[in-house]
Amino acid sequence: MSRSFFRMLVVAAALFATQAFAGDPPVVNAPAGTLRGEALEGVNAFRGVPYAQPPVRELRWRPPVPAKRWDGVRDATRFGPACHQPPPRPGSIYAPDEALATSEDCLSLNVWAPADAERAPVFVWIHGGSLVAGSGSEPMYRGEALARQGVVMVTVNYRLGVLGWLAHPQLSAESADGVSGNYGLLDQIEALRWIRNNIAAFGGDPDNVTIAGESAGALSVMYLLAAPPARGLFHRAIAQSAYMISTPHLREAAHGAPAAETTGLELARKLEIRGLPRLRAMDPQALTVQAAMAGYFPLGVVDGEVLPAQLVEVFDRGQQAAVPILAGFNEGEIRSLRFLLPPAPADAAAYEATIRAAYGELADAMLRRYPPANLDEAMLATTRDALYGWTAERLVRSQTALGQPSYLYYFDHGYPAADEAGLHAFHAGEIPYALGTVDSTPPDWPKIPDTDAERRLAAAMQGYWTSFARSGTPVARAAPPWPAYGQARAYMAFDGAPQPGEHLMPGMFELVEAVVCRRRAHGGLPWHWNVGIISPPLPDGAAGCP
Repeated sequence: MSRSFFRMLVVAAALFATQAFAGDPPVVNAPAGTLRGEALEGVNAFRGVPYAQPPVRELRWRPPVPAKRWDGVRDATRFGPACHQPPPRPGSIYAPDEALATSEDCLSLNVWAPADAERAPVFVWIHGGSLVAGSGSEPMYRGEALARQGVVMVTVNYRLGVLGWLAHPQLSAESADGVSGNYGLLDQIEALRWIRNNIAAFGGDPDNVTIAGESAGALSVMYLLAAPPARGLFHRAIAQSAYMISTPHLREAAHGAPAAETTGLELARKLEIRGLPRLRAMDPQALTVQAAMAGYFPLGVVDGEVLPAQLVEVFDRGQQAAVPILAGFNEGEIRSLRFLLPPAPADAAAYEATIRAAYGELADAMLRRYPPANLDEAMLATTRDALYGWTAERLVRSQTALGQPSYLYYFDHGYPAADEAGLHAFHAGEIPYALGTVDSTPPDWPKIPDTDAERRLAAAMQGYWTSFARSGTPVARAAPPWPAYGQARAYMAFDGAPQPGEHLMPGMFELVEAVVCRRRAHGGLPWHWNVGIISPPLPDGAAGCP
């Protein structure tokens, strides 16, 4: 056989092998075990990957236990079940197209990686849903689009509602650290540990991890920034519509909230269930629904271990993770969250009288910022700024003070279906643009038109988000440079097209900061949506407060 003929045989064999195996599913050999995923167009997807042992029976209300390495090849082509949650509110624009399959065995994550990924930046998305609902498998969070931008995207399930956040004296007593609650946050931390240990096998860089989320996902991002056990597990943060509200303490009443352990005892009393064995034996879905109906609302717990102090205190002291941040909020946050608003006052005169009675020396500033000429718009803006606007600016100011590049945005984009429904730039409206999922929104979501302008906006936002994950600097092709917040208080507005500006909403941050500062100094008042015409009387000026 001639040498040239032998070479031809080798080339032919190689071509045959390529043709025969090009469509084979991707297989990853990770430290956790071997996974078989699905090959999409230039992207490898691995779904339903367990990062912790099922938190069932004696593991209910305990910190997550790392998943054991599995033998053989694990099928990773289907999403794992969502964590237990109440059914969605009928007619909600956020409700999925079909009921989520739920289980207490829900601690899984999903990975989308470029087929040729090699030390690619990692983008970890934490879903929203008030710490009550949601899943990393929702179509609007799926990662094909960002993976095609060159990042490895990961979505995470974490325990929700009473199963994820309950504090109780008996749970604290059985804990080595003497604390309870924050189990959903501990799940997120365990998922980040799994990513650190395994993501290189998917082509991701464990030394370049960005955590990102919206609403309760952004609240989780702030918790992770503040939590000492999460330190070093991520290197950048994106907080979309975060809300830095007051948080219950484990064993003492504070800022208008009872101790978290007291809340747990009261919930058990309402449910007429005595003792942890009975609570752990209760059907998880029934427990989830009954707890929600009894008024249980999940939040993180200031326990001195996982959350060392109120978020505002951690950030004031500069004790949060020193990482670059990208944060922002939407013009119409409350248009889709009207349950946060009180009934409207009778007229402008009643509105003004109520504001003056509640805000005292700050009343004039409140009335200038939120004038009664349009009561609905005034109330929407008041609640939006108290929850989301103030938080976004506080985050970028805090990280700037640590010497970290920080970027502020304001999403003010409308399109016909949303505007006609009175939902201009509504809460979560930026997600499908930033994640590249405009064709995967829930069925009652105002339909985004397929136009060149919409595609350009989505491309720009994806470019900014993925470049920030890559390098800590948001850059997008054919779009203006995004200036860091800095001394100019710069920001990027998304209103049809990206447009940089300076000093967003002059006076807004200072006014809300003054209100929060006085409530904090008082010690017995929460700071969240109890603002405007439902604000309790504002305490007199306190030392150190503007």
